Amino acid sequence: MNKSPFGLAVLALFSTGALAQANVSVYGIVDAGVVRESGGPAGPVTNISSGIASGSRLGFKGKEDLGGGLAAVFQIESGFNADTGASGQGGVLFGRQAFVGLSGKFGAVTLGRQYTPYYKTLRDIGDPFGAVSLAGRSGNLFATNTRANNMVEYVSPALAGVRVDLAYAPGEVAGDSTRSRQLGGSVGYAGGPLTIQLAHHRIENATATDTTRNTLVSAHYKFKPVTVYASYALNKGPGLADSKDMLAGVAVPFGANKLLLSHVRHDDETAANNDASQWGIAYHVQLSKRTDIYAAYAVIDNRNGAAFKVGNATDTGTGDKAFNLGVRHNF
Repeated sequence: MNKSPFGLAVLALFSTGALAQANVSVYGIVDAGVVRESGGPAGPVTNISSGIASGSRLGFKGKEDLGGGLAAVFQIESGFNADTGASGQGGVLFGRQAFVGLSGKFGAVTLGRQYTPYYKTLRDIGDPFGAVSLAGRSGNLFATNTRANNMVEYVSPALAGVRVDLAYAPGEVAGDSTRSRQLGGSVGYAGGPLTIQLAHHRIENATATDTTRNTLVSAHYKFKPVTVYASYALNKGPGLADSKDMLAGVAVPFGANKLLLSHVRHDDETAANNDASQWGIAYHVQLSKRTDIYAAYAVIDNRNGAAFKVGNATDTGTGDKAFNLGVRHNF
C-alpha cells in the first residue's frame, strides 16, 4: 500500500499528540531460583520457586496531563509464578495492584487495590530486605498488612521533608460500615542522611467484634557508604496478639553489589509467651542495570511453642530455616 507524504505527516502528528498527552509504560520482573527449607514437621524440602527476592509480575502504568498541573494516573499489576506460569495472588488478574486517581500540586488521590501506608513504611524505610524480600525478611515475624481492596488513599506532597499518607478501605457490608474495614496512615520525614516514618494500621473483623491494631516506627540512616535500619512495632488484637517487634539491620555496598544483614525479634506479651528471633543474611550481585543474582539464608529461633516460618517474597515457608539462590530480571 502506498502512503502519501500528507498521510504520513497526519499519522505522525496524531501519534506525537497521543504520546504527549498520555505516557503509558509496560514493565515487569521475572524472578526464579532454588529454595531449600528445613525444620518443618514434614522434613526438608527443595523447590524451584518464583518470586523469591521480588514477586514476578507484569504491569502497566500511565499518566495523562489534564492541564493546570492536574494529571490522571493509573497502575495495574498482575503477579505470576515463573516456575509454573500460573497466576499469583490466588488467581486474581491484577492481584498485586489495580488503581486509578488524580495527582497534582495537592498530592495524589487514588482508588483501588493498593499497598497500605503501613506496609510501605516497613518495606521502604525500616528493613534492608524490604519487608517481604528473601529469607531474611521482617515479614516472617512482623505484621505486614500488605494490600487492601477498595482503598482510597491520599499522599501529600513533601513539605520541608515531611509527607503524609492516609488510607481508608470500607468493608462494604450493608448496614454496618465498621465491619471488615481497614484504616491506616503514616507521617514521615526525609532529609539528608535520615529517613524516619511513623505508621498505623487498623483492621476490623467481619463481625466488628475484634480489632487488630499495628503501630510502627521505622528509620534508616546513611553513613557513607553503609545504611543502618531500625524498626519497632506494637501489635494489639487477635492477629499477632499483644506483642512487640524489633528489627536492626544494615546494607553494605561492595561496588555495585550489596550485603544485607538483619536481626528481628518478636516478643509475645500474652500468657503463652510465644517469643521468636530471626537472623538473616543476603548478598546481591548486580550483573547489569536490570539483572542480579542473589543468595540468602535465615534461621528463626522459636520459643514456648511459637511456630514462625522462614518465607520469602511470595512464599510463607515450611520450616524455621531457609536458603535462597536465584536470579531476578527487571524489564
